[in-house]
Amino acid sequence: MTTPTDRSRPFAYRLAIAIIRPLLMVFTRREWSGAENLPTEGGYVVCPNHYSYLEPLVFGHFLVDHGHAPRYLGKIEVFEAPVVGRIVRGADQIPVYRESERAGDAYRAAVAAVRAGKGVAIYPEGTLTRDPELWPMRGKTGAARVALETQCPVVPVATWGAQEIFPPYSKRLRLLPRKTVRVRAGRPVPLTDLYGKPLTAEVLGEATSRIMASITAELEVLRGEKAPLVRYDPRAHRVTPTGKPRPLEEAS
Repeated sequence: MTTPTDRSRPFAYRLAIAIIRPLLMVFTRREWSGAENLPTEGGYVVCPNHYSYLEPLVFGHFLVDHGHAPRYLGKIEVFEAPVVGRIVRGADQIPVYRESERAGDAYRAAVAAVRAGKGVAIYPEGTLTRDPELWPMRGKTGAARVALETQCPVVPVATWGAQEIFPPYSKRLRLLPRKTVRVRAGRPVPLTDLYGKPLTAEVLGEATSRIMASITAELEVLRGEKAPLVRYDPRAHRVTPTGKPRPLEEAS
């Protein structure tokens, strides 16, 4: 397995780790669990919940601490940012062109990365959850599609605590007093019975439902409470699918 400090990693990737990890060490307390469920060889997909802009750094910290440095799928706006964009481009991450004719580029890049034996981090929700209590909401099918195409393991990961430092859509960090962030990786999602089947909407929906259920189950352990029986669906609540949540009537 290639470790995060391996020289084969792009310089920008190693630079980001060298800058960000010490800061997280100073400003957070960490509780990691389930790292034994991360594959030690071969390509894989890892799927976390998404509820804070800080959470990807916490999630990345967990992976780096256990010898993993996967490629992230991230919205193109991050890649176009003046400073951060240059770093993520140099770190060989994968841009996602949401709702555009280039939307399939990320899928093809993710499949190629998995087949090359790399780990790929995909957020099934596609954006910060709209659930008022920050539970995982309805997922999209991208992670399931990559996993079924490559027949690779899908590891569900739950994180919690980042919202206390950087609440959703806030512009203010709350670094002190130091907060505890928790990350828990679960066993790979059982998908083998779906291998070889045509990637129909029904099959992709079933795989996505299993992935989201597995992420939610791990988050229930971290939070010590049960998630709602019905998963939040932005379409049913007529909420904008991306950006800061607003009623669709206001966005039109």
